[in-house]
Amino acid sequence: MYRLFLPLMMLLMTSTNLAQAVEISRGMMLSNSCAACHGTDGKSPGAIPSIKGKSAEFITTSLKEFRAGTRSSTVMGRHAKGYSDEEIQLIADYFANIK
Repeated sequence: MYRLFLPLMMLLMTSTNLAQAVEISRGMMLSNSCAACHGTDGKSPGAIPSIKGKSAEFITTSLKEFRAGTRSSTVMGRHAKGYSDEEIQLIADYFANIK
């Protein structure tokens, strides 16, 4: 009986861990810095504008304008300056595809 118990437990533990595994994309990782103000799903909990439901094009354009200083901001210009074009696109795609 004990010979079957250990392999069965190992199988159950492995399958449980696999079922709980979530693929974390680079866009998702980069979006973590947005969560404090814009919410983890892009829906702002307060006065900060929500980005949930915005198109990737809108988010990309906005971040590039903040980065260039052509769109006024208090904090977003500083945040956006830290991102490359590729990273901006990854963030925009992530938020645009949240259901």
